[in-house]
Amino acid sequence: MTNLKKFFKDESGATAIEYGLLAALISIVAIGAMTTIGTNLNTKLGAAGSALT
Repeated sequence: MTNLKKFFKDESGATAIEYGLLAALISIVAIGAMTTIGTNLNTKLGAAGSALT
């Protein structure tokens, strides 16, 4: 019974899961931002290249 109480009070696994979810959220936001910046940069460089020719 004592081991069961210790098991339910132990929150170390929950902390690891929270850090994992936070890392996943940050990486999703970073990928989205980089994709948007890349698309905009590609459009600007394409326009500049067309203006030069």
